[in-house]
Amino acid sequence: MENSVGLRERKKEATRQAVHEATLRLTVEHGFDHVTVEAVADAAGISRRTFSNYFTNKEDALLHGEERRTRALVRLVRDRPAEEPAWTALRGAMLQFATQAPPWNREWAVHTRLALRHPSLLARQLANHAALERDLAEAVADRPGPTARPVRPLILAAGFLSSLRIAMRTWIEEAPDREPSELIAEALEEMGRSFE
Repeated sequence: MENSVGLRERKKEATRQAVHEATLRLTVEHGFDHVTVEAVADAAGISRRTFSNYFTNKEDALLHGEERRTRALVRLVRDRPAEEPAWTALRGAMLQFATQAPPWNREWAVHTRLALRHPSLLARQLANHAALERDLAEAVADRPGPTARPVRPLILAAGFLSSLRIAMRTWIEEAPDREPSELIAEALEEMGRSFE
């Protein structure tokens, strides 16, 4: 029974991922306004009804990958050794996450970044980022060090996410020949001087 449940869940996640990838590809190619749920369903090889079983709308399908990655990152932070200070745990989780991620594709990142600037997606993205910041703060709140002050975990989480944004913006706009993971490590090290 357990095996069949596991297989069913893996199939569902594979379908979600296929729909997400189709939505992202069509958005990059045609612009978000010109993508319909029907076109996404066709590109993913599913029916319109099946699409509705997985996602409420095309915004949900488009942001699925980002939301899945943020959950994975928070999980990695929580799984770090309990004795690690907060910043060490955040940095370690991110470097671990970077090694598990698919290879970085700069051209795709540029197009995706532009596609996701659509007004109907920005509010949702801001809400997702605020939730990620809150989840990361909760994940490091009980770690050794001066995190007992209520504001400290929030500052750590905000500094961590700012470092990631700076590293990715640098890669996309100024240093395309460098590896994103190298820029992330550099930004985290620099920001970490304030927290270690």
